Amino acid sequence: MKNQISVEAQMLIRKPVEQVFQAFIDPAITVHFWFTKSSGKLEIGKTVIWEWEMYDVKSNATVQDIITNEKITVLWGPPETLVEFKFKSLSPDRTYVTIHQKGFQQVGDELLQVLIDSTGGFTTVLDGCKAYLEHGINLNLIADKFPKEAML
Repeated sequence: MKNQISVEAQMLIRKPVEQVFQAFIDPAITVHFWFTKSSGKLEIGKTVIWEWEMYDVKSNATVQDIITNEKITVLWGPPETLVEFKFKSLSPDRTYVTIHQKGFQQVGDELLQVLIDSTGGFTTVLDGCKAYLEHGINLNLIADKFPKEAML
């Protein structure tokens, strides 16, 4: 049974909502701040595979809903959780992005660790997106989060 606990991360990105939304839809942009490879662009009903090649990790994302420039909802896993990306235009050149994840299946200490990892992970994604879209800089945040030498 899935619990009702959720996590959320958010960030103001100083770019038009159309540009920020496309950064999450189009893997040609997303690879500059999140995963390293994707099997395709996000479309309703489509399952794409996101890869983090430096960690030899893959994950499925099945698109449940897309409202252009407002929302992307995916089932992400395994284990499967519901992730909602919301985009709110605050002005012609400012977008507030919220990422909300729920439907965790873990319990106890395992759940606590997943919540910490998800919150930190999505915060890192938004930080990277902000740097890339606002300044054209790929900070390598995801790749540098867990360098092999530090994990020994």
